[in-house]
Amino acid sequence: MINNVVLVGRVTRDVELKYTPQNLAVATFSLAVNRQFKNANGERQGDFINCVIWRQQAENLANWAKQGSSIGITGRIQTRNYENQQGQRVYVTEVVAENFQMLESRNQEEKPIQSKSGAGGTQDMSYPNPFESGKEMNIDGDNLPF
Repeated sequence: MINNVVLVGRVTRDVELKYTPQNLAVATFSLAVNRQFKNANGERQGDFINCVIWRQQAENLANWAKQGSSIGITGRIQTRNYENQQGQRVYVTEVVAENFQMLESRNQEEKPIQSKSGAGGTQDMSYPNPFESGKEMNIDGDNLPF
């Protein structure tokens, strides 16, 4: 059986980090992911996907990802259910993230990434993102490896 999920999106609110009674870190967050198509009005829609991540990865994500951060995750879909205080059965479907990757630096919007150079000054370490311009890329089919 295969149950693999790969998502790229933006964190919709700050990651919520908690600890179980056994002192295991668990973080919950929601990821906004664009759909590949537009609706009848020509607008792009998105999905807000509930996610959970455990242990050291949970602590790392809570330290690095804030609301609006662009991240990629890999994991699996999981369903669970429980009885709420009113005695109703509640069903939950969520992505259990096993790994995550920050897709931009924390300070990318504030200033370029700086690195100390050997001469005691700083060196601009920022690189342009070729996909940010919104311009169409012209790729010659003769240069593709397949």
